[in-house]
Amino acid sequence: MTRLAKNIAERTEMVRQEALRLGFDAVGFARARRLEEHESRLEQWLRKGRHGSMQWMENHFDKRVDPRRLVPGARSVVSVMMSYHQPELARLQLTSERPKISKYALGEDYHLVLKEKLFELFAFTESVTGRVEGRVFVDTAPVLDKAWAVESGVGWLGKHTNVLNREWGSWFFLGEMILDAEFDYDAPVADHCGSCTRCIDACPTDAIYEPYKVDGSKCISYFTIELRDEIPKEYHEQIGEWIFGCDICQDVCPWNRKARRGSEERLFARPESADRDIDFWEELDLQEYRELFRRSAVKRAKYDGLRRNIRIAGANLRETDRTWVNVAGRKKDP
Repeated sequence: MTRLAKNIAERTEMVRQEALRLGFDAVGFARARRLEEHESRLEQWLRKGRHGSMQWMENHFDKRVDPRRLVPGARSVVSVMMSYHQPELARLQLTSERPKISKYALGEDYHLVLKEKLFELFAFTESVTGRVEGRVFVDTAPVLDKAWAVESGVGWLGKHTNVLNREWGSWFFLGEMILDAEFDYDAPVADHCGSCTRCIDACPTDAIYEPYKVDGSKCISYFTIELRDEIPKEYHEQIGEWIFGCDICQDVCPWNRKARRGSEERLFARPESADRDIDFWEELDLQEYRELFRRSAVKRAKYDGLRRNIRIAGANLRETDRTWVNVAGRKKDP
């Protein structure tokens, strides 16, 4: 039976060690407060329509910037991180000319995996504090998860606006507990992006329009996941082989070349969806789609959205094949 912590310092260390034991790769503690420095930035971003058709991002503005609106009496935000990194998968996608799914979506739905473990961590936290009120979150509520990960020292915000960690790169998921318990709080870590602009230079749609600023309405992930209408034709070529999400800005990041391998196998890629040719995807019917992505984040795009993306990727792959044949033919000419 777990004993009560003697003081806040011991409580913090007990929760930290339990989080690591449960399989989280990092955990950080921050004081719950209104994120005033993010308010005007978020408001301007929304006013300029950089969220595209994601109207839900306009909802619950006060809750997004102040976790105490989500959990009355909240004193702390506990941020956790869990890696899904498979180095061999990164190499496969970089060399394969096949339809691509963002690596985070190739395993079991991260919402399910992380939330299961967060509920366990919540129960443990309650056992060492005596009583705690709060909630757990994994990307399904108005929580600025990246901001809290930075605030709690889990990592720094990269120029592509993903959180980066020196050991784990950016190949990880984030989750939070918002609680009315107090802890010893961590400090933010330094930004280690330096003068590097590889993510900005590599973005095919120029969605990263300034360092640390992304126009969500131009991002390939937005087009292939969130957009329910037809993708504007002027972006078809830039979408390349992506049929769900996009990893380009993370693939080129030097910190991701050094990233440690994840340990939660449920987040690793399923063989049946990791490396399939265009013929497989074009022949995928609704029943096969339901079976293949039964516990997968790919369901977010819906069947019709995925079919739309497959059509575009197929056209791009065939155009690439024709270009290669033409180039090869010219090389053979005398």
